[in-house]
Amino acid sequence: MIALDDEIDTAEGPAARRRRRRAEDLDTRKINWWATALIAVCSITVLIPLYLAVVVSLKTPDELAGGTGFELPTTWAWANFGEAWERTNFPQALANTAFITVGAVLLTLLSNSIVSYAIARNIHRPFFKGVFFYLLAALFIPFPIIMLPLVKQTSLLGLDNQTGLIILYTVFGLSLNVFIYTAYIRSIPIELEEAARVDGASTWRVFWSVIFPLLAPMNATVGILTCVWAWNDFILPLVVLSDPAARTLPLAQYIFQGQFNTDYTVAFASYLMAMAPLLLIYVFAQRWVISGVMRGSIK
Repeated sequence: MIALDDEIDTAEGPAARRRRRRAEDLDTRKINWWATALIAVCSITVLIPLYLAVVVSLKTPDELAGGTGFELPTTWAWANFGEAWERTNFPQALANTAFITVGAVLLTLLSNSIVSYAIARNIHRPFFKGVFFYLLAALFIPFPIIMLPLVKQTSLLGLDNQTGLIILYTVFGLSLNVFIYTAYIRSIPIELEEAARVDGASTWRVFWSVIFPLLAPMNATVGILTCVWAWNDFILPLVVLSDPAARTLPLAQYIFQGQFNTDYTVAFASYLMAMAPLLLIYVFAQRWVISGVMRGSIK
């Protein structure tokens, strides 16, 4: 094929070669309009609610009641953010949420990857295969079914605190994470481990030195899913935490929901404040996430 292209290049003049290559470049730059339209629609479904949240957070209650909510504010009510900061005790709630989220992400990455490695390399054994399908079956159990027994059990074990929440996020995410990790680990050539074992590496050394670095793309995926879940979760902190001082941001924001009305302007300001740390994390961590995915694609 390369020889044929060389013959064509020599037979054509410089101008003809330039025209042909320009036509080939145009062919490779064709726009997929269906995919572009789908991306545009998906972007609109995200941008419109975000625009509404920003606009409402900068309005006064009277101005919000007198319009549809989409109009730009005539008076920029920056005081809504200060009121939300005070009413939710934002620094304390932010610290609680950050502690739970970071702990859940670290414990999830360390423990779930080890469990998945053990299952992936022993899936041919009946016990490990049974454990794998047992964990997958847990994906189909709705949380409300086990909510009341969970509350009772965490109270009896003294886990109705932030440490208990970190453990619960790790355990409840195990089913999906094992499914993600196991499929990826089985695609890693076993020859890499055999070479390490020939050099005298133990099973733990093989995992930490060979397998775990190759799990960078899956660690990024699992870490993002766990981070977003733990940061935004409302129901688990609500039913598990017994100390009001340990409440997370979603629980702190619940004070804006009254029996007969809701303070939308201050509530939306608090929502934007709670969303800002995740956006900052993404801005600073996106290059590591992308590099992990690229390393996985050329593994």
